[in-house]
Amino acid sequence: MVVQLACGAIQGVDAFRVDLEVDFSRQGMPSFVMVGLAEGAVRESRERVMKALQNSGFRLPPGRITVNLAPADRRKEGSAYDLPLAIGLLAAAGILPAESVKGWFFSAELSLDGRLKPVPGVLPVALLAREEKARGFIVAPDNGAEAAIAEGIDVFAPRTLGEAADFLAGRLSLSPVEPAPMADGEECFFDLAEVKGQERAKRAMEVAAAGAHNLLFIGPPGSGKTMLARRMSGILPPLSREEALEVTKIYSVARMLDGRGLVTARPFRTPHHSDSSVSIIGGGVPPHPGEVSLAHRGVLFLDELPEFQRQALEVLRQPLEQGRVFISRAAYAVSYPADFMLLAAMNPCPCGYRTDPRHECTCTAQAVARYRAKLSGPLLDRIDLHVEVPAVSYEDIRSGHSGPGSAEVRERVIRAREVQTARYKGTNCRTNADLSGRMLEEYCRLGSAEHEFLGRAVDALALSARACTRILRVARTIADLDGAADIALAHLAEAISCRVLDRGQV
Repeated sequence: MVVQLACGAIQGVDAFRVDLEVDFSRQGMPSFVMVGLAEGAVRESRERVMKALQNSGFRLPPGRITVNLAPADRRKEGSAYDLPLAIGLLAAAGILPAESVKGWFFSAELSLDGRLKPVPGVLPVALLAREEKARGFIVAPDNGAEAAIAEGIDVFAPRTLGEAADFLAGRLSLSPVEPAPMADGEECFFDLAEVKGQERAKRAMEVAAAGAHNLLFIGPPGSGKTMLARRMSGILPPLSREEALEVTKIYSVARMLDGRGLVTARPFRTPHHSDSSVSIIGGGVPPHPGEVSLAHRGVLFLDELPEFQRQALEVLRQPLEQGRVFISRAAYAVSYPADFMLLAAMNPCPCGYRTDPRHECTCTAQAVARYRAKLSGPLLDRIDLHVEVPAVSYEDIRSGHSGPGSAEVRERVIRAREVQTARYKGTNCRTNADLSGRMLEEYCRLGSAEHEFLGRAVDALALSARACTRILRVARTIADLDGAADIALAHLAEAISCRVLDRGQV
């Protein structure tokens, strides 16, 4: 007898359907054969499943068992096929009615005593099951909250293989797992008002957050670069449900949900400068999302930017331009979302004190040149704002004035984002940082005086076409913060002033 069950396999952060077919025959010598391009953990499931069935009180009659995982030309990895295999064997052997398993999706690992254990990537499979209009989705209890995020499909989480079989046979009643309500987002514990001085850097953060622009802080040690960066999350708008679902899918595939439901706070990832390019961009065997994908819809903060390996920095070019990362190896080719805001910090020279009047810089011109050369021109071109963060004076430290708090700045950022959402409705743009080509010309029109001003700046500073484009994007964001319909000279001037590396000021 042949029985077919539905499950899912992960490619990138999406799932594709896998039909697990079980043929059970009483003729011939007893055997067990699995085909369909199954990797090691899938092939090992035979021993786990047989012991789980035995320890759950099920006795399979001797027979020839053939298991096929279709489509047979795509690799299947992981232990999520344990539960569908066990249920398929019970149905093929006549212990469960064959009709009772049709239309269901299954995904869970089995322990030797029959308990259902969680597996990564359940959310993409739940979304696939919803698209397939499945009767329901059966998962481990620790995956219940994650699978229920999909909504529109009933998710059931029996504790053991015996409970799953009884539920399918109608001998046990289970209630669907309820999805957790979406929170407003995790509270930010770092307030911008705690930072004394650095008004220019705070303004740059507001502009960057309002238009999703990349930002580089340049300043001596102790000037507050990292302190400022850690407050970026507090001024970003909350995730929409669509964005939260995208982020949660990535964390589900990366095994980083830990039984939680929907991720509601924007990611803030801080890889160390010793991390490899694979950990930054993703890949490995089996492939996994890197830091650029874990920062999707959030912030990727690179502290001590020139200390990162050159290769690790250069791989950032593609995701910074396209919002996705494509990884092609001999054994696989996958793509992951990577639409993040790059926030970086660096010293102006190896010793760090080139721009600090209170300390003497000990670096030679050659040492400074080598230090700066670690950052390629194409990478710096992709960073919209280069802002100097000077050393803080004692007067600023002891003064009571600290500027607006994160909540006030966040309100202004949200208003600017709402203007952009309305403006770009029906297009592929989400924020001003996405503008390019025809849309850049349409929404960043300049008057004759503004064109002349920008032309003089391009000639004087030898700006590339990409740098000019980014100045226009930033100017559009500054205009949105001011509530202006058109870009004015003041907006262009501020945007150009936020590229200190082009102007040779540090």
